[in-house]
Amino acid sequence: MNLISPLFIQQAMCGKQLWAVDATTMLRLLLLAPILEELVVRAGLQQYLIGRFYQSGINAKLTPVLLSATAFSVLHMASGWVVVLAVFLPGLLLAMMYQATRDWRLCALTHAVFNGMALGVCMQ
Repeated sequence: MNLISPLFIQQAMCGKQLWAVDATTMLRLLLLAPILEELVVRAGLQQYLIGRFYQSGINAKLTPVLLSATAFSVLHMASGWVVVLAVFLPGLLLAMMYQATRDWRLCALTHAVFNGMALGVCMQ
């Protein structure tokens, strides 16, 4: 199979769990993961980093965004390196959204939309 073919890219990005989605997987991807990951990464880690770097004055806006986006990506390590790299950009967008709004719920809703779009692309 050609390494740059759309099918190869889709298979690498989606992983086995998104090819045959059941109700439990849908619940996990559209509700549980967005809420739990945004609570931990944005309301927890990023908020902590905002306070920590604000006090030190060192890149008080950029550093929390980059570190939380990286942590968000690493949380997806079980799905493989391709997924880790693929979720960095959405994680960066979510981190910037949190930096601007300080509302993890908005990030969770956006995260659920991202996951829904991924399901739409990956489901057969």
